[in-house]
Amino acid sequence: MIKLQIIGNLGKDCIVKEVNGQNVINFSVVHSERYKDKQGNQKERATWVECAYWTDKTGVAPYLLKGKTIYAEGYPEAEAYMNKDNQAAATLRMRVQTIQLVGGVGEGQQHQNAGSNSSNAAAPSYATAANNPVASTAASVASDAADDLPF
Repeated sequence: MIKLQIIGNLGKDCIVKEVNGQNVINFSVVHSERYKDKQGNQKERATWVECAYWTDKTGVAPYLLKGKTIYAEGYPEAEAYMNKDNQAAATLRMRVQTIQLVGGVGEGQQHQNAGSNSSNAAAPSYATAANNPVASTAASVASDAADDLPF
């Protein structure tokens, strides 16, 4: 089994669709890396991951906005294709199982508890609440965290 874990910023607002009676949240995550080449010039490389989160609980979607930092786990899928210039290219995709909003104090008042949100497609722990669906999962996620320790 191969598992992919990514932390990055959303490249655009998510899109929620219904496919064959199931909900899917589609979003793209970018991870940027700065480095110096052999000549000492500053370079930047961006890696994009297209993500599909199949879930019954789409309440997290309003928080998946362009620029937000997220952590996601899932299974990788790669696709090779020919681009418009007729050159070989590849796309990295991920079938998301777990998603967590990662944010700091500067993320805005309505997202101040976003870092404690977690959802799992196989066994969703995401619970909706009338006033703040993200904050409602903090207690259940914290209690499950000890069960995930490898020792």
